[in-house]
Amino acid sequence: MPRSNRRRPDPGDDDSFQRMLSGFKRTESKRGGEWTVQPVSAQNAQKVYACPGCGRGIQVAEAHIVAWRADGVLGDRADLEARRHWHTACWRIN
Repeated sequence: MPRSNRRRPDPGDDDSFQRMLSGFKRTESKRGGEWTVQPVSAQNAQKVYACPGCGRGIQVAEAHIVAWRADGVLGDRADLEARRHWHTACWRIN
């Protein structure tokens, strides 16, 4: 049987953490802190989320943004786990 050279996934790896750190994102100053903001295209929006700005749902295939603290004291992983999905307009006015 031939040997596989493919890397086997480590159960401790958090794929969502790596995915969120990669791709287009920016830092914004808002509400007394620094926030990392990453847009999510309609094509990549595959779940329903509740927008903390208006309380309404962000539907599947609806473009929106994901925001998390960039200056939190608990570290990047804790900030990323506390990320929230926002309607783009709600994020702008909030």
